[in-house]
Amino acid sequence: HIVQRGSLSSQAAQTACYGIFNKIGGESMTAQKEDFWSRFAGTFDNDQRYIVGEATPKAILEELSNEQSLGEVVEFGCGSGFFTRALTNNSKSVVATDLSEEMLEMARRQFKGIQNITFQKANCKSTDFPAEAFDTAVMINLIHVIENPLYSLLECHRILKTGGKLVIASYTAYSMSLLPRIGMIMRFLKKWGKPLPYFNPKLSPDHLGVLLDKAAFVIEESKIIGDKTKALYLRAKKE
Repeated sequence: HIVQRGSLSSQAAQTACYGIFNKIGGESMTAQKEDFWSRFAGTFDNDQRYIVGEATPKAILEELSNEQSLGEVVEFGCGSGFFTRALTNNSKSVVATDLSEEMLEMARRQFKGIQNITFQKANCKSTDFPAEAFDTAVMINLIHVIENPLYSLLECHRILKTGGKLVIASYTAYSMSLLPRIGMIMRFLKKWGKPLPYFNPKLSPDHLGVLLDKAAFVIEESKIIGDKTKALYLRAKKE
């Protein structure tokens, strides 16, 4: 069923149902995802630049750097920490999370001595964080590679304070011309092989907008950024 915007009891009930689903049936899939990405922890940042080029990651970093007053932040899918540093500059604190311990270990090495960041393993679909714990939730290069992303958006809604901000950036082949799209796909296959079956390489603003509406978020900004390769950048609010 679809959650109506502003119906908090319905939204909470749906979140609880999805949480039960994840507890019962999600463990093996979670392990599969962790194993897939852990293989690339040592080369992840360089692999990303090889696949999508330099301009699009730089454009995402610039957008993140312009986000102000982020407060208490949780980042899902931090990977090896490539985008995390931009968050630490404009926030009170950052809890950076990932499914992969190998990725988290790479990230910890890069952030030694930085006081306002902690790292921990977490599944973005079902966390142990208390309700309304954060001012901002961030998902960079994640929403298009997870199964049933609505579950993760519902979890973000649960742990965000009223008025809290959700920031999403996701590489996408949407609006890319044919030859650059083919090139990006070939580079992905060369570096990482066949993607997981639920990978969505053409996530569109409309598709993500529908998911956010179901999760009771209000979109403040949505746009496509990048050069030859593209990313969807979006900011939404929990009302």
